[in-house]
Amino acid sequence: MEDLSVLREEIDKADKALLEALEKRMEVSEKIGELKKGSGKPIYDGKREREKLASVYDLADERTKPYVAPLYQLLFEVSRGLQGRVNRSQTDATRIIDDAVSEMNSKPFPERAVVACQGVEGAFSQVACEKVFKIPSIMFMRNFSQVFDAIDAGLCKYGVLPVENSNAGTVSSVYDLMIKHRFKIVRSVRVKVDHSCLMNHGGKKSDIKEVISHEQAINQCREFIKGLGPDVRVTYYKNTAEAAKYVKESGRTDICCLSSVKCAVLYDLDVIQESVQDSGNNYTRFIVISKNLEIYPGANRTSMMMILKHEPGALYKILAFFYSRGINLVKIESRPLPGRDFEFMFYFDLETSIYNDGFSEMIAELESMCTEARYLGSYTEMI
Repeated sequence: MEDLSVLREEIDKADKALLEALEKRMEVSEKIGELKKGSGKPIYDGKREREKLASVYDLADERTKPYVAPLYQLLFEVSRGLQGRVNRSQTDATRIIDDAVSEMNSKPFPERAVVACQGVEGAFSQVACEKVFKIPSIMFMRNFSQVFDAIDAGLCKYGVLPVENSNAGTVSSVYDLMIKHRFKIVRSVRVKVDHSCLMNHGGKKSDIKEVISHEQAINQCREFIKGLGPDVRVTYYKNTAEAAKYVKESGRTDICCLSSVKCAVLYDLDVIQESVQDSGNNYTRFIVISKNLEIYPGANRTSMMMILKHEPGALYKILAFFYSRGINLVKIESRPLPGRDFEFMFYFDLETSIYNDGFSEMIAELESMCTEARYLGSYTEMI
């Protein structure tokens, strides 16, 4: 029986040889990058990579073949990254980012601003807004689209929009609107969400024939609704606060809304039952958007949207790019592009500081890997 320590010594020798081979490969890759820069050739050469992968695969034994593709895809990605650093010239996007960092370097996040929120008084968007801004002047909009429109028209400087809930998932309609509008993210915030069952005075839980609230709130309170009985009607409403307002105005005692205790006070409703969401760990994440790029000190999260090339492995290359640079991908979302069959816009949230070395080069390289890349901003998330 072979000795474990002897086998480990063999592994150590193999690792040393691998490291020496990697160092040599990277040295040659860097020289190739310099030659490409001089000749104007692109960094990515798909034909060469396919040929190389096929030749290495043919050389490998049967035990090794299954690991050739993932290993060499990563090597190709690392090599392209190294070549990109010696070959990269500043793009419009990276120039704008560098200028924004310099301009906002010593500026604090604004305490007072005109802000657009979807809903009415008492909405969770308002709670998020008041958590970010100390003295906001809030413009309430009927829907999410109007928040984007208000930013586009210059009616306000900032807008607050929900993008995901820890239990109900993504707010898809907001991501669909992101495709249509040009904007930047300047901050994000997480808000603890507690839904309560609210009714008009005199109403009892046993009287409930209809539950109304926003779709996300309905999805977060499925078990409570199920407990009301199979005949109870569920109606989606534009906003949890607007649902509370509607219940009050209806005068009915057989209808309830899922909303906040704050809305019970605002609209003079009874709290029939507090915290009816399925999970106590219920948070909604909101983004703060602006027309212009504003990067404040401490920015440690970056968001991007990309239309990837319509070819095999396009998404894998982007993910390998992040992995090879040690970047934590905290969210990925895909939405279909209107009018374009089987093409998608991908949204990425990256946990990476804008002050990291090579940040601008990373953005420039991602631009070269996509059909379209939109840098949405770098910012801090409030918890």
